[in-house]
Amino acid sequence: MKYLLMLALSLGFTQVQASEIKPLKLHLVGDSTMSDKPNLAYPERGWGQLLPQFLLPQLTVVNHAANGRSTRRFLNEGRWQLLLSELGRGDYVLIQFGHNDSKQSDPARYAAFDSDYQTFLQQFIADVRQRGATPMLASSICRRNFAEDGSLKRDLADYANAAAQVAKAAEVSFFDLQQHSCGLWQQLGKDASQPYFIQVPAGLYQKFPDGKVDNTHLTLQGASKIAQFFVQELKKQQHPLANYVFRELL
Repeated sequence: MKYLLMLALSLGFTQVQASEIKPLKLHLVGDSTMSDKPNLAYPERGWGQLLPQFLLPQLTVVNHAANGRSTRRFLNEGRWQLLLSELGRGDYVLIQFGHNDSKQSDPARYAAFDSDYQTFLQQFIADVRQRGATPMLASSICRRNFAEDGSLKRDLADYANAAAQVAKAAEVSFFDLQQHSCGLWQQLGKDASQPYFIQVPAGLYQKFPDGKVDNTHLTLQGASKIAQFFVQELKKQQHPLANYVFRELL
């Protein structure tokens, strides 16, 4: 605790302010764009993996996000029940799905944006509140998917809008990371947005001997940018967790 106090003071907090910053937990629930990536030799990162770099250590980030998960699959696999078993009163839970919910060819993951997807989000919110914790919703980040005319295809817009509607109806904080990310990719354009996403050469990774261009998953730079968007939104909304943000630039 002495170390935490010294760190807070070094970041510009007064003695009184630093002593008022109590330890909290923020649980992250989502898919591969948010999850931790243990293989550091491969350039993919999840934005939840980078989030602690912007936060005071009094806010512990517990990343439950996992590759390939949707609302339906996260629940049916028991991952949601595991999170609830670890959830404490006063904790926060940020929920972000959509990429895999949209896959109609996979019944184990598909959840229609205008029906099951919203139902699952509503259930998650109710479960979190029942345990004395605070739910939060975020929209899926934007894929780097450009049309021939240079415009960005916003193929997850329906899911982003659905998440926003659920958040508004349930009166929970909403973080429109899709709007932030789509805006940036469109501003940068097809070529300049590439460094935020995976592009590996042939002959380097055993899993991708011919190389790979991935317009969904993030590099270190991309993950850092999405995490930055989130902490900036915390401050803009004057959210209680904004008190745990100690920097916006790495």
